[in-house]
Amino acid sequence: MSDKIVLGSGYLYVTEFTGGTIPADNVIEVDANRLGYIKGGATLTYTPTWYKAIDDMGRVSKSIKTDEVATLKSGIMTWDGETLKKLVSNARLTTQAATSSAAGKRTLKIGGGSDDGKMYLIRFLHPDAADGDMRVTVIGKNQAGFEIAFAKENETVIDAEFTAFPADSDGTLIQIDETIPQLSA
Repeated sequence: MSDKIVLGSGYLYVTEFTGGTIPADNVIEVDANRLGYIKGGATLTYTPTWYKAIDDMGRVSKSIKTDEVATLKSGIMTWDGETLKKLVSNARLTTQAATSSAAGKRTLKIGGGSDDGKMYLIRFLHPDAADGDMRVTVIGKNQAGFEIAFAKENETVIDAEFTAFPADSDGTLIQIDETIPQLSA
């Protein structure tokens, strides 16, 4: 039995994933892969679907799992066009460098076009110096779109919802790694 209480939020990292093994933590958890600082934490959801066959009299039954869906949601408070490009599979991003007479410019076009086919490794790191860090990793992509609300008195937070795809031949959708201080010493 665990006495661990998980409190607080963490960091969200996203990097393109082309298959194979999941890279080491120190390769994933670098500033270049940070999707943005988050607001509102992160929510991991796992939903299995079961089919239950049962006779009319309720005497015999059998169940099988027919589907399973995993999503990782988080609010992204610091973002730009590079961030949005990772959330939209048909987005096209161009950047013009700054010149001596003009500032640089980044242009993101969303809609139309075709799916870029990219999959991403999404890592939520919940740091906990007292009870040990927790890492939630999924391979997938944002399939929920996004909404940007520009409000007078609030920061603009983009809610990203990444749908997990099987990460290996076993069909793994979610990998949760915990650092256990007693075992680390």
